[in-house]
Amino acid sequence: MDELTLIVVTKFHPASLVRQLAALGVRDVGENRHQEAQAKSAELAELDLRWHFIGQLQTKKARQAAKYAHAIHSIDRERLVDALRTAEVEAPIEAFVQVNLTDDPSRGGAAPSDLERIAELVLETSTLRLRGVMAVAPLPEEEPAERAFARLRGYSERLRRLDPRADAISAGMTHDFREAIAAGATHLRIGSAITGNRPAHG
Repeated sequence: MDELTLIVVTKFHPASLVRQLAALGVRDVGENRHQEAQAKSAELAELDLRWHFIGQLQTKKARQAAKYAHAIHSIDRERLVDALRTAEVEAPIEAFVQVNLTDDPSRGGAAPSDLERIAELVLETSTLRLRGVMAVAPLPEEEPAERAFARLRGYSERLRRLDPRADAISAGMTHDFREAIAAGATHLRIGSAITGNRPAHG
């Protein structure tokens, strides 16, 4: 896959900014808080936008998220797949299995050893379509982004053995998108480089 999908992350920015971005041609919008994503997608329902949920998704919110999300980049556990199995969807949701590239379980993402098991569950779930892997790079002092994303590319190859069509790699943010592209990323999640700094929030 050679095409790059730019997802503009609009966390904490108002729906009015998303509307301005849409007028400039942006079609893929990323949010990592369910309540905010739900409200913005409802307010901007008339726009032809593709909403990407990129944050940690609570199992109890999964079916609600499925009503607006075209893609969920944070599939990281069996219970979440099970919750999405009974969601009402117009078309299968693009599912990325999030892999934790650190040893810290609080960072989010499945352990690499669980990758195939979760991916196989996604493949068995009619409301989901397995697209590939997703990860957030470790902090620079923990591991260089180049090395972390090289490992992610290896995980992507493992996934493609299960389904050759699951060739997408969601990686790269404002500070490390160059390294992500070099490692084969197909989906970039860019925020402040496009939207500017996040506004103050309560």
